[in-house]
Amino acid sequence: MPGTTAAPRIVVTGATGAVGRHVARLLPADADVRLFVRDVAKARRMGLPGELVQGDHQDRPGLDRALRGADAVFVVTANPLRPADDENVLAAARAGGVRRAVKLSWLGVADPAADGLIARWNRDAEALLRASGLEWTVLRMRTPMSNALAWAPSIRGEGVVRALGGAARSACVDPRDVAAVAVEALTRPGHAGRTYALTGPAPISVREQVRELSRVLRRPIAFEELTADQALARWRERLPEPIARALLEVAERRSTGASEHGEGDVEAVTGRPPAAFAAWAADHGPHFG
Repeated sequence: MPGTTAAPRIVVTGATGAVGRHVARLLPADADVRLFVRDVAKARRMGLPGELVQGDHQDRPGLDRALRGADAVFVVTANPLRPADDENVLAAARAGGVRRAVKLSWLGVADPAADGLIARWNRDAEALLRASGLEWTVLRMRTPMSNALAWAPSIRGEGVVRALGGAARSACVDPRDVAAVAVEALTRPGHAGRTYALTGPAPISVREQVRELSRVLRRPIAFEELTADQALARWRERLPEPIARALLEVAERRSTGASEHGEGDVEAVTGRPPAAFAAWAADHGPHFG
């Protein structure tokens, strides 16, 4: 219709993940949203808004269906052993006429001393994005607070958390804050060519996180320190060997204080300070009860 503006069409990859689910829910009501997911049933159970397109990052026809005619895409890839996933998404975006791409990355890549599998994978993915010809924005996030959800079974069943590096502190970030920055970058001008460092307001250790969860649940939760060998054995049970070892390397770097520094980009972009772990824990208490 003359004089009207079409609703922006935005594609969210990784839409059932820790950040993507919040991006889907925070996008403006007038946006035409497509969610590119592997598990449509899971997305439906989560009640995510938008059109569901099933596919995998190695599924070029599926990516083409999702991205054709879109204005912007939120790019989330999750497997450092599949480095072609980012190029597949970007190639489909270019072919589909997408103008803007917002990429979720990891803040560890800003540390020159971090040169393990995960750091190299994220650096390479960022380089692909910058060379893609699209308007790009990179969101480098610190460890998401939602990683604590992995402790829920042992908290419910045994009242205990077992982890490596209980004293190591990280300025972990609420995924909802990362999603809020992503939505700004996807829907508003002024973010092209920007790289944002996204953290929580202050560093907090695993032991301190456990104490916060204990306060929320109003019952004691014990903490048991794992050795490096024990942690590696646990990761090997569910992950390929290179990724298990990469996670151990990240944990060892965290123990040196490499993840403690907080950044101000959440507030700079959204206009409000990032949430503390205490607030995240209070909102997610039922998952641990």
